[in-house]
Amino acid sequence: MFSSFDDKLELSNGVQMPCLGFGTWQVPNDTTLESAVSTSLQLGYRLFDTAQIYANAGAIGRAVHASGLSREQVFITSKVWGSHRSYDGVMSAFKDMLDQLKTNYLDLLLIHWSAAQGEPMIWQSQNAGTWRALEDLYKQRAVRAIGVSNFLPHHLVPLLARARVKPMVNQLEIHPGHPQFAAINFCFKHRIAVQAWSPLVRGTLIHNTIIRDIADAHGVSPALVAIRWSLQHGFMPVVKSLSLEHLKENKKYFDFTLTQAEMTRLDNMPTMSFSGLHPDTVTF
Repeated sequence: MFSSFDDKLELSNGVQMPCLGFGTWQVPNDTTLESAVSTSLQLGYRLFDTAQIYANAGAIGRAVHASGLSREQVFITSKVWGSHRSYDGVMSAFKDMLDQLKTNYLDLLLIHWSAAQGEPMIWQSQNAGTWRALEDLYKQRAVRAIGVSNFLPHHLVPLLARARVKPMVNQLEIHPGHPQFAAINFCFKHRIAVQAWSPLVRGTLIHNTIIRDIADAHGVSPALVAIRWSLQHGFMPVVKSLSLEHLKENKKYFDFTLTQAEMTRLDNMPTMSFSGLHPDTVTF
């Protein structure tokens, strides 16, 4: 679906979202992250993904401010943690996010994880109350788009039933060996864009023989194959890299195309490398 590094996906509300994101999970709020973000901005990266729980938004804000780019040229995503899963909690978290990023708006705000523990009526109501805060921020134009993360269809159905504004994005763990096609197809049916987190599963996929065979056939690295698979399916991968070499290599995702046979082979890989973070069992 995506054919160049600069491609964007038009969300259901018309917002243009870059197809490739720079992830910052488990990267401290220090000069290492600030330097990596600065370098990635110079290389043309424009989407940066952080979260309340990551506690590193300050480094992103400093790098964006120092880049000389206008705020409108950079797409910043953040996510509300479970500790603030309520209307007032969202509003408090959002204010902190803006303060740390030194900006007056976000491009995308997500609920990081669905409430899913205990009686369904209780957690569904909790998700709806949290979502109401995101809707109000969207209507106030404090955020350009809103969405969810780690919501499966049975979490989305009750949310959609109560929503005044439908989620525009769902961020899911997606990679060969854990494609989550049922959730993806549900999202696409409801015009919810899909973003893929942990598309390389912290590097473990590079040792898979199927991926290595396909990589050898194209003369590229296994990492490029895994990300190219996401892009050809229309998912927007979030890739974490602090290495200049890897940041440059990432731009080669668009230098080759996987055949339909290769895509099918990757689609049907045995289940593997799932993080174990299932939305129904995590206690976040």
